[in-house]
Amino acid sequence: MMGMPLHLLRHGAPETPGLLLGRTDSVPTRAGIDACLAQAEGLEIEMIVTSDLQRARQAATAIGERAGLPVWVDPRWRELDFGIWDGLAPADVDPEGLARFWQDPDGFAPPGSEGWTALLGRIADAVEDLPRVPTLVLTHGGAMRAALAHLCGFSVQQSWSFGLPYAALLSLERWTGEPPLARITGLRP
Repeated sequence: MMGMPLHLLRHGAPETPGLLLGRTDSVPTRAGIDACLAQAEGLEIEMIVTSDLQRARQAATAIGERAGLPVWVDPRWRELDFGIWDGLAPADVDPEGLARFWQDPDGFAPPGSEGWTALLGRIADAVEDLPRVPTLVLTHGGAMRAALAHLCGFSVQQSWSFGLPYAALLSLERWTGEPPLARITGLRP
C-alpha cells in the first residue's frame, strides 16, 4: 500500500534570526522566502497549508502563486509558544533554565508557555485533519518536531536530536491508521 506524501517546510530566515521567536510574528527576509521557493521546486503537491505567522505564511503564498494552488492558513501549525522567553535571544534567558527546558519541555517550561504536550496535541490534530492528498505544510521547527513525534513515535529527545535549519524540507510518506504511521523519505537542509 502506498502512503501519501507529506512535506514539512520550515520557514526561511526571519529578519531577526537566532531568537526564540515562538509566536512572535517576525517578518521573513526575501532570501528566506527564496530559499523556501527553491526547496518547494519540483514537489508534486495538491495542497498547501501554512501557519498563520508571517515568516511561514509569506513563503507559502509565494509557493502557492508559483504552483497555482490556494494556500490554507491553519494557526495550529504555529511554533511552540515560549511564554516570557518569546522573542528573546537564548543568551538573554537563564542558561540553566533553558538547558532544563530543552531536556524536559513540559517539566521546565517557561512561565506562560505552551509546553511540549500541548504543542504535540495541536499538531497531532492538525496532521489528522489534513486531507489525504500530497500536501506541503509551511511551518516551524518545533511544529515539525511535534509532527515527527506524532507520526513516527519519536520521543522528545529524538525529536530535538537533529538540526532543522531555516528552509529545511522534511518529506514523509504517511498512512492512515491507529497509531498514525509515517516514514521519513527525505531531509533537505
